Amino acid sequence: MRVLGVDPGLTRCGVGVVEGVAGRPLTMLGVGVVRTPADAEIGMRLVAIEQGIEAWLDEHRPELVAVERVFAQHNVRTVMGTAQASAVAMLCASRRGIPVALHTPSEVKAAVTGSGRADKAQVGAMVTRLLRLAAPPKPADAADALALAICHIWRAPAMNRLQQAHAAAHASRIPAKAPTTASVRKVPR
Repeated sequence: MRVLGVDPGLTRCGVGVVEGVAGRPLTMLGVGVVRTPADAEIGMRLVAIEQGIEAWLDEHRPELVAVERVFAQHNVRTVMGTAQASAVAMLCASRRGIPVALHTPSEVKAAVTGSGRADKAQVGAMVTRLLRLAAPPKPADAADALALAICHIWRAPAMNRLQQAHAAAHASRIPAKAPTTASVRKVPR
């Protein structure tokens, strides 16, 4: 499975591509950051992020895009920019018919480090180790994008089994055929 991880942000949008399957060594195919100037108009910044993500999609042809789920922060302005960049990533993937998965920061940290409360340095160190890199990717947004891709590759088999079990359980509760009026008995009053 080839996954493009996206750590959304207006100034620095981390992107990283990882290929592999759960239980086997993973391979980094690319890592970087799509940057926009903080003083540019918001519309132009979003266009720049779109162009950057489109270029990554063209170059790496991922099977899935994993995006960090936006969570509430104290700074509303920061969360709005993150949400806007996240929406651009989801739009770019969906336009091409590429499935999108959302993972919370704590899910990603737990998958990569074993602790949902790990700091950025711990995530960077584990990404370096898991992908057999010489040094942690810089800036941290790039390492976070790789961590998102790793998280999805590792969690996808379990998530698929849960979805299949849920679908099977739901299907078993739905009658195969709705009763017809002829089979409904009227109760005398």
